[in-house]
Amino acid sequence: MFDVQCSKFILASDLCPLTFALRLMPSDVQPTISSPVVSSPVISGPVVSSPVVSSPVVSGPPPSVLSPLPSDHWSLTIRPKTGWFDLHLADLWRYRDLVTLFVRRDFVAQYKQTILGPLWFIIQPLLTTLTFTLIFGNVAKLSTDGLPKILFYLSGVTAWSYFSECLMKTSETFNANANIFGKVYFPRLAVPLSIVLSNLIRFGIQLGLFLGFYVYFLVTGTAIHPTLAALLLPLLVLLMAALGLGSGIIVSSMTTRYRDLRFLVQFGTQLLMYSTPVIIPLSKLPEKYRWIMLANPMTAIIETFRYAFLGTGTFSWGQLGYTAAATAVILAAGILLFNHVEKTFMDTV
Repeated sequence: MFDVQCSKFILASDLCPLTFALRLMPSDVQPTISSPVVSSPVISGPVVSSPVVSSPVVSGPPPSVLSPLPSDHWSLTIRPKTGWFDLHLADLWRYRDLVTLFVRRDFVAQYKQTILGPLWFIIQPLLTTLTFTLIFGNVAKLSTDGLPKILFYLSGVTAWSYFSECLMKTSETFNANANIFGKVYFPRLAVPLSIVLSNLIRFGIQLGLFLGFYVYFLVTGTAIHPTLAALLLPLLVLLMAALGLGSGIIVSSMTTRYRDLRFLVQFGTQLLMYSTPVIIPLSKLPEKYRWIMLANPMTAIIETFRYAFLGTGTFSWGQLGYTAAATAVILAAGILLFNHVEKTFMDTV
């Protein structure tokens, strides 16, 4: 920094009439280069004075004392979640277009760049059903309540596949979407909800496969008949979706700290299937072990599904009510835990 101001140096040239003024100044002041001085021609004549126009003076308070905008001026106000019950579930409806985009992404990208593409939605349950028919039906000779083996196993596989897919995919919500969650705000619950909805498309395709075999056996005179319980199909689908969503987000919330649960879910879901009537009907299970299968909320759903379309199975309003109550508790616990963990999961993922 210079404390003494030096004198002015003037450079002149006959070829360039520009005049430069160079002055050394303190370091905190920017130097100013004067613009060239161009002499204007002098015009003689009467002097006409131009009218003086005064600029309007705008009066008002200084910016520091301006009043804030009213709360209804904003379309969305983002506030921190402070309590367990501060859920902001209304944001899911506000971001419904984003949920639709996630549904499309999950459905299209699942079998992208594959040869068979969406045909895997049909091949997977069909191969599973044929395997169960060969091993448990023909080799182990397990009872199917007098129903055609392929219909018996396909009905159970169709219902169980939807629940298990919802459970396993939603259990990876935080780990699989950590990059998105750390960059932009949107309701985090939109991601697992979109997974459940995209799997609903898959369930519809597999249900069509089941109905195709069902119509074939019905036309050939097999002793199967639908019942009025078929009207409960939307309720059964809703229970499966809610149960898979609640169970999945509970596991996802816990895997942010305990990564071992991811490996437990992979084979635990397969083991859980054997505690449902997918392989063996509830009526053929010994009485002393039946309570184990009845404790599984999916048991009543699968038994009601079979009874609705095939006319054979155990249908009980009490068991269906137990499933509905268990599903509500699991879903509520999952949403509360998910809402609590999403505030701090970025520190542990």
